[in-house]
Amino acid sequence: MDQFSAMHTFRRVVDLGSFSAAANQAGVSHTVLSRQVKHLERHLGTQLLTRTTRRLHLTEAGALFYRHCVQILEQMQAMTLELSEHQQQPAGTLRLGVATAFGELELGRWLPDFVERHPQLQIELHCSDRFVDLLEEEIDVCLRVTDHLPDSSLVARRLATSEVLLVAAPRYLQRHGTPASPDDLAGHPLLGYSQLLHPQRLQVANDAGEQREILMPRRLSANSPMALRAAAIGALGIASFDRFIVDDALRDGRLVQVLSHWRQPARSLFAVYPQSRYLAPKVRALLDYVQHYYATPRWQG
Repeated sequence: MDQFSAMHTFRRVVDLGSFSAAANQAGVSHTVLSRQVKHLERHLGTQLLTRTTRRLHLTEAGALFYRHCVQILEQMQAMTLELSEHQQQPAGTLRLGVATAFGELELGRWLPDFVERHPQLQIELHCSDRFVDLLEEEIDVCLRVTDHLPDSSLVARRLATSEVLLVAAPRYLQRHGTPASPDDLAGHPLLGYSQLLHPQRLQVANDAGEQREILMPRRLSANSPMALRAAAIGALGIASFDRFIVDDALRDGRLVQVLSHWRQPARSLFAVYPQSRYLAPKVRALLDYVQHYYATPRWQG
C-alpha cells in the first residue's frame, strides 16, 4: 500500500465530506477511494471513519490521525517546494535594508563578490537608521547592528559581535588630556548619537567586574554615525562607536582608543527577515553568504 497516497485520499474524503465528492475531484471511482481507506484502516489496526447513508463521521482515532495527516502532508509539500526552489538560480530583485554607516563602510567589502556570484540577481538597497517595517516596505532582508531588537514575528539570525569603543583623535587628547579612569570622562565632551534614549550616558565595565555609568557633557550630537565619526576625527571630542565604523581610522591613526581596559556592552549584527515556511532562493543565497562571511571575525583590534 502507498501510505502517502492513502493519506492524501483520507484527507480529501474528510475535507469534502464524502467518498463521492472526493472521487469526482480525483477523477477516480468511489470504489477505489473506499478500498484505499479500508486498507489504511487495516494497516493502522483501527477504524478511522463511520459511514451512514447521509454523511461520514470521524472516530476518535480518525480525528487524531487526521490532525497528524494534515501536518505531515503539509510538511512534505513545503519540503518538496523548498527543495525545488533550492535548485533554482537566485534571480529577480533582492531588497536589502541596512543602516547608513553599515551601507557606506561594510557593503563594499563583500557585496561585489556576492553580486558577481549571482548574475541574475539585482540588488535594491534601502539605507536608513530607523527600524523599518519589513513587510510594509517590502524589504526581503535587513542587516542591523544593535543591542536590542523589538519584539515581532520576524526571524533574527545573529551573524557577528561588534565591540563598542570609546575613541578620540590624537590631536584632541594632546590638547585636553587623555582620560585615565571613567571618572575623568565627566570632564570631556561626548559626541552623542541623538537617536539614543540617553545620548550622553555611557556604561562601562572592566575585567574585575566593576561597572560604572558616566554622564558626559554635550558638545555636539547628530543623528548620523558618519557625521559623528567625522567630528571625532576632527578632534571635537570623545565618541562611542561600533568598531566597524572606526576600524580603518584606528588602523591608520586618525583615531585612538580611550580607556581600552574598560568595555561598553557589545552589540550584534543580525540578519532580520519575515518568517516563512520556505525561503526564496534569493533570500537564502544572501543569508548563506553573510553567515559564512561573518563567521570569520571581522571587527577585532
